[in-house]
Amino acid sequence: AHVASLLFSTGTSGHPSFFILQGIPGMEDKHRWISIPFSSMYFVMVLGNCTILLTISTERSLHKPMFLLLCLLAHTDLGMSTTTIPKVLCIFWFGQSEISYEGCLVQLFFIHSISAMQSAVLMTMAFDRYVAICKPLRYATILSNSCTGLIGLVSLVRAILFILPMPNLLQQMPYHANRVIPTTYCEHMAVVKMVCVDTAVNRIYGLVVALLVAAHHKAVNTCTTHICVMLISYTPSLFSFLAHRFGEGIPPHVHIILGNLYFLVPPVLSPIIYGVKTKKFWDKVTK
Repeated sequence: AHVASLLFSTGTSGHPSFFILQGIPGMEDKHRWISIPFSSMYFVMVLGNCTILLTISTERSLHKPMFLLLCLLAHTDLGMSTTTIPKVLCIFWFGQSEISYEGCLVQLFFIHSISAMQSAVLMTMAFDRYVAICKPLRYATILSNSCTGLIGLVSLVRAILFILPMPNLLQQMPYHANRVIPTTYCEHMAVVKMVCVDTAVNRIYGLVVALLVAAHHKAVNTCTTHICVMLISYTPSLFSFLAHRFGEGIPPHVHIILGNLYFLVPPVLSPIIYGVKTKKFWDKVTK
């Protein structure tokens, strides 16, 4: 009875006081087993990306645009996974499925803003390789360290401006009495489905942002490395995006597991792909 009263309670502002993240519907008895690969991949992700950051920060010979962009990618990978996976593991290990309304919107904001920033970083990395291959004599003038820093700042501002309207729009809307979100994290469309009025504006805005970000992914793809990273990064996210809108027949556990893999697989594989493919970086790591 106490749990039921919590599920259907609302905050003083008319918003729900919190949501319940259900986890993986139909597989609750397997949560502890599923947590093993999830926690292992998260550990490898943290180790790999921290290795990138430590190596590049301590080796002055790597203070070049290509490696500074790799640092930015490592930051987005760490941010993307850390925004979601610790809470997922709390659900799997301890059954701590409650998340405050404000915490849910904060998580939503960070998930989508970091994803938008990641798209800009990947696009810039591809452009960096294009300039290095096709215009090597002008590389230093086109992409300097200061230019790379400016690109990082612009990418951050762009991501914030793109995503900030999402939680702001959701704050203006009333919600259903049922507070259970049948997934492991607060994604925009999952929260929109909790709203009990017309959400056409939210859906259209989310679609526009997704299409704009996808357009950036495809803008400059010149190297096998970047194509591999983009494929492993955005296949799960594209599936999740389409499944929320059109995948009524997709089993919930398939949708949710693939959605969570978006926060784990690319951040785990990116350091390996870029580390192995970049001999100079690999030599420094080995040293």
